[in-house]
Amino acid sequence: MSDEQAKMTADATPSSTRTSHSLIEAARIHDPAAWERMVALYAPLVLYWCRQWGLGEDDALDVFQDVFHSIAIHLATFRQDSSRGTFRGWLRTITRNKVNDAFRRRRREPHGVGGSEAQAQLTQLPQPIPLEEDDSADRGVAALMHRALELIRCEFETRTWQAFWLTSVEGRATNDVADELGMSPGAVRVAKSRVLHRLRAELGDYIS
Repeated sequence: MSDEQAKMTADATPSSTRTSHSLIEAARIHDPAAWERMVALYAPLVLYWCRQWGLGEDDALDVFQDVFHSIAIHLATFRQDSSRGTFRGWLRTITRNKVNDAFRRRRREPHGVGGSEAQAQLTQLPQPIPLEEDDSADRGVAALMHRALELIRCEFETRTWQAFWLTSVEGRATNDVADELGMSPGAVRVAKSRVLHRLRAELGDYIS
């Protein structure tokens, strides 16, 4: 290993070894740091789903609180395996159920107006979200990945991050990036691999 590659390998912080599984386990035992990181990572995705399913900003924030309250209560029962699905799938199911609950509450408790205006408001409420919608393409995954990248950005030196970003996100050739950053092509590949490995550690199988 070259001196440059050795230096890049050594600049990882201890938190870069934490996997999604250990994050879940730490949150289960009420580790405040783990819980805060989980909320920071998945909150944008939950809010994205709420808006995609037709909730306004205020209702989305209320559902967001309900979702994470439910996670706090039931996280101990969650188990990641091939038959039960991913954490993201579990989170999506909880969010969908809470959104449907919000729609049902609005139907039972319409705004304080009468006559045709009230009826019009009720007919405009979205119908309950069906289970099969979970099989549709989920653009929210991109938001989740961008949020994860924001959270891990501070764990890498500037040049390591630039090498990853230019090759993986902008799709530039390794040799061109190496010339621009004053690195060897091998070092660029190591940098890209390290950040991708850290991203997988942060998200694990929960983005599949």
